[in-house]
Amino acid sequence: MSKTFNISTFWLVLLLMLFSAVAQASSAHGDHGDHGDHGDQHVTTQAEGPHGGKLLSQADFSLEVSIFEAGIPPEMRLYAYANGKPLSPTALDAKVTLHRLDGQQDTIQFTPEQQYLLGDISIAEPHSYSVDIAVSYQSKQYHWHYDSFEGRVELSDRIFTLSGIVTDIANAQELSQKTHLYGVISSPPTASFNVRAPYFGTLAEVLVQQGDKVKKGQLLARVSNAATLKMYDIVSPANGIVTERFFNRHELIRDEVLLSIVDYSQVYVELSAFPNDIDHLRLGMPVTVSSLHHGESASSNISYIAPQMTEGHIARVRAVLDNRSGYWRPGMHVKAQVLTATIPVALAVKKSAIQRFRDMPVVFARYGNTFEVRMLQFGREDDDYIEVTSGLKPGTEYATDNSFVLKADVLKSGASHDH
Repeated sequence: MSKTFNISTFWLVLLLMLFSAVAQASSAHGDHGDHGDHGDQHVTTQAEGPHGGKLLSQADFSLEVSIFEAGIPPEMRLYAYANGKPLSPTALDAKVTLHRLDGQQDTIQFTPEQQYLLGDISIAEPHSYSVDIAVSYQSKQYHWHYDSFEGRVELSDRIFTLSGIVTDIANAQELSQKTHLYGVISSPPTASFNVRAPYFGTLAEVLVQQGDKVKKGQLLARVSNAATLKMYDIVSPANGIVTERFFNRHELIRDEVLLSIVDYSQVYVELSAFPNDIDHLRLGMPVTVSSLHHGESASSNISYIAPQMTEGHIARVRAVLDNRSGYWRPGMHVKAQVLTATIPVALAVKKSAIQRFRDMPVVFARYGNTFEVRMLQFGREDDDYIEVTSGLKPGTEYATDNSFVLKADVLKSGASHDH
C-alpha cells in the first residue's frame, strides 16, 4: 500500500508541475482567446517548435519561425498550427520584416512549399534583427514582434574609452603586395682596389693607415726606384677606405700589393629567395631594405636575379644601395620587402580588426554605442589590409585595435544562433 501511495503522489505532483508550465507558457505567448484581430504581440520568450524554430502563439493559433540553412543559403520557413495540429501553408498569408541595426529593412514574402511557407529572399548574415510578423488566417490577423540578436554588444562612453577600442572607416584601398626576403650587405667586386708599386724599390714613406678615408688622386706612399734611385709617388685610384696595409717604410717591394682600398659609397644587398619567391620577382621591382638591429631603412630596385639556384634551392637576388652615409656595412644582416604588385580594391578592412565568431571571420561594425558582427568574404590581401568581397557596406565604421574586447563581451553574454 505504501508503494502504491508513493507512485500516486508522484504522478499528482508531476501533473501539477505540467499544469503550471502550460499556464506560464500561455501567458508568455499572449494567449488571450479568440478575438479576431489580435493586435501586435511583443514576444519576450519563445518556445521551440517541432522543427526547431521559434514557436509564437495567440489563442489557438501558433506560428513556428525557422531559418533553414543546411547546405543551402539561409531561408525562412513558416509552419502554422491550429489547436496544435499542422495547417496547410495554402490556408494563410504571411509577411515578415527584419529591421537591422544599420537601418536596413528586409521584407520577406512567402509562397507555399511542402508543409511550410517559404520566404523569397536569403537571410543574410548576421541573423541579428528585430522581427515583425503579420499573418492572415481565416479572415483573422495575427501580429508578433520580437528581437533576435546575435553578436551584438552596447558600450557606454566610459567603457568605450577605457577599453582603448579604435575604429576606422571601411573604404577603397590600394593593396601593396610584398615578398619578404632576408640577406646580407656586401661590397661590389668593382669597388675593391689593390695598390701596387710599378717598379722594384724601397718604400720610403707610407702616408696612410688602415681605416683611413682617402680620395681619388690622394698621395698614399713614396717609393725609391731601385734602378734609377729616383723617388716616385703612389696615389689612390679611387675614393674609399684603406682596408689593408701590407708594408712599412724602408721595406723592399717588388710587384706586390701595398694597400687595399674599398669604395663603400655603394653596396650590394644580397638576398636569398626560395622558389615560391622567385615566381613573384622581376627586375626593377622596388625594394625597401631594413636593418635587423636599429630599424634604419633604404630604398632601391632589384638589379639582378640569379639564373641558377644554389645547392640549398635558393636563388640570389641583388639590389644596390647608396651608402654615402656609411651606415650599411658589409656583413650586416638585413631584411627586405619587395613590392610585387599594387592592386586597387573597392573595399578593404585592416587585418588587425578580424575576429572569429561562429567559426567565421568577422569585424565589429559600429552604430553609435552599439557594435555588431559582420560576417565577411575576402579576396586579395597585403600585409595590412584584406579585400572584402561581401558582408560589409562601404563607409561602415568598424573596430580595429582592441576589437577582441568586443568579442569577449559577446561571448560572455552567451550570444547564440537560435532561430
